[in-house]
Amino acid sequence: MTAKQTIESGKAVLGIEFGSTRIKAVLIDKENKPIAQGSHEWENQLVDGLWTYNIDRIWYGLQDCYADLRKNVIAQYDCEIENLAAIGISAMMHGYMAFGKDEKILVPFRTWRNTNTGKAAAELSELFNYNIPLRWSISHLYQCILEDAPHVKEITYLTTLAGYIHWRLTGKKVLGVGDASGMIPVDPKTKTYDAEMVKKFDELIAPKGYDWKLLDILPESLCAGADAGVLTPHGAERLDISGHLKPGCPLCPPEGDAGTGMVATNAVKQRTGNVSAGTSSFSMIVLEKELSKPYEAIDMVTTPDGSLVAMVHCNNCTSDINAWVGLFKEYQELLGVKVDMNELYGKLFNKALDGDADCGGLIAYNYISGEPITGLAEGRPMFVRSANDKFNLANFMRANLCAAIGVLKIGNDILINDEMIRIDRITGHGGYFKTKGVGQRLLAAALNSPISVMETAGEGGAWGIALLAGYLINNVDNQNLADYLEEKVFLGDKGFEIAPTAEEVAGFNKYIENYKAGLPIEQAAVASKK
Repeated sequence: MTAKQTIESGKAVLGIEFGSTRIKAVLIDKENKPIAQGSHEWENQLVDGLWTYNIDRIWYGLQDCYADLRKNVIAQYDCEIENLAAIGISAMMHGYMAFGKDEKILVPFRTWRNTNTGKAAAELSELFNYNIPLRWSISHLYQCILEDAPHVKEITYLTTLAGYIHWRLTGKKVLGVGDASGMIPVDPKTKTYDAEMVKKFDELIAPKGYDWKLLDILPESLCAGADAGVLTPHGAERLDISGHLKPGCPLCPPEGDAGTGMVATNAVKQRTGNVSAGTSSFSMIVLEKELSKPYEAIDMVTTPDGSLVAMVHCNNCTSDINAWVGLFKEYQELLGVKVDMNELYGKLFNKALDGDADCGGLIAYNYISGEPITGLAEGRPMFVRSANDKFNLANFMRANLCAAIGVLKIGNDILINDEMIRIDRITGHGGYFKTKGVGQRLLAAALNSPISVMETAGEGGAWGIALLAGYLINNVDNQNLADYLEEKVFLGDKGFEIAPTAEEVAGFNKYIENYKAGLPIEQAAVASKK
């Protein structure tokens, strides 16, 4: 069946993911290959000290992304999208979206990027004897309770961005187990919210006298492949404002970007992992067993089918690199040189490979926002060198590229060195790996592990959630998700692998020693409030 026939017959599957800076839509065929795409660029706003996306912008972004997909389908195939086989919705995990009886949002959406929940996260971590990160939904909820926020008593539903969009499209208050595990911890045995922790939370807030208990306001947790509702007539109208899309197609459980990244890199099986590196970065290692104790630097979440995952999440990754590349662009334009951004990125990234393994002593801190793993509530981008360091372009670029994954290394060193976690395969995806062989080589040195990058990984989370939607309707053999991906999607594709040299590993370790030693400089910059 051709791509056009797939679309015209209603056999195409749609995946949509809300990223930090882009909303992306991908149509796939029955062979799980992308056949059309659409996108919408957007940015978060800092409002009253909190990072947010306006509700109207959320819907405008979704509709514009779908309209771009539809336009591209018409241009490529001269046909209209009337019916779809299935849809999947994914988005940035965590955050806080609280709704009242009128189903309207009670306070502006608070994203994962906010770090105002320190007191709540610390108290809950102690109560649960489990690391509860600042960005998790339960931290946001409890912080509002600690502050006696008046809207809390009015809450009837609390969800994530993916859960919100899915709810409006289907009427179903559900969430994929991976995304749910970033709201409050999930029990890997029951695949739903940890009953003991829910009980402790309800007892903790009982003196407040709210009309609700925690399970009353949380979405139902569902594993990959579960029935999560169908597109309603109202949902179809909200998604496709042209009116061509018909209701009735099934939707898979909505998932977070961590889960779709695991799917897109074939990393849902135990002893596999992936690293997503873009605006933020995170690693996901699927565990064989629970860790020996809680670690503040490591979050415990799950795969979309409920396996336990150790997640190291970093708020900052490529944004500061992008700012530096923008400076080089200005310099070229000042000289009257025509700028090709892909060429500029490629040349600067490749130049980093000419640098010293330890970056010549140079250090960079890419903290646009706070970084909990290194104890920074706020960020101050900073480049540091001494008079005797080897200051040249190669080392400068290498230092910035190493900084982008420096915090990621600090967190993963706990898993690899302290917990002795065994990993068979790590796959990288995201903008950090766009220049072939550069980010991949540096990450291999950072983690002292071979790193694979797949050609398909560039399709990202929108493709990952499309695969989960395809799993919902095409898993006729009733396979588990890991086997389905291995046999029906990737067919043994391991991607292009790079292993580090001993010199590269030693050099990155030296860089991290310098990086850690210089953290008081970053802390002083934050303390100065400049």
